[in-house]
Amino acid sequence: MPSRRTARAIAATEENRNRPLMVATGALAAIALIWALLATAAQAETPQGGTYVIDDTHVHASFKVSHVGFSSTIGNFDTVSGDIVINTDDLTASTVNVTIDTASIDTAHKERDEHLRNADFFNVAEYPEMTFTSTAIEVTGDNTAKVTGDLTMLGQTHPVTLDVTLNKAAEHPFSKKYVAGFSATGTLDRTQWGMDYGVPAVGSEIELLIEAEAMRQE
Repeated sequence: MPSRRTARAIAATEENRNRPLMVATGALAAIALIWALLATAAQAETPQGGTYVIDDTHVHASFKVSHVGFSSTIGNFDTVSGDIVINTDDLTASTVNVTIDTASIDTAHKERDEHLRNADFFNVAEYPEMTFTSTAIEVTGDNTAKVTGDLTMLGQTHPVTLDVTLNKAAEHPFSKKYVAGFSATGTLDRTQWGMDYGVPAVGSEIELLIEAEAMRQE
């Protein structure tokens, strides 16, 4: 029966002998993981063509505006609808149409929201909706684009450009529907639409933050 020292020597020899195999196995596993991640990224960059309808349970049309320079007020529109048509033959020919219920504005403060709904700001009694209709799309990367469109608000229409990222396009694990998810950012000057109440104490520049999922229609 081998001594403890001999047993340790044998174990060390076996470990050294198996180390190259372990390293090779680890390397192969790492390569497999990288390929899987690349495959997922590639899937996100090539959505299926067709018409997508915005999922009203997974859309956030948010904004941020300076409040007297002390902080920023953040708000959201709770009722958003629209569609996206993706043309895979020519992505620049794709289209985006969005309608927002202006009365659905929500800044987590009842009195402020009521003020925002009146004639000083969104005047929802006269203008219950604002719309965005794309007019040009510039592809800027594998999964990014600049989407320019006409924003109609308070009866006036002016262009706005959004920086859009396609986050993922794939079959949804729960609904089994094909879904595309997007993030978008942009800025606008509200005074262009005649909304100048409170300027400059309440900022004129509005930061836009949009998150949306849209389901492909069969």
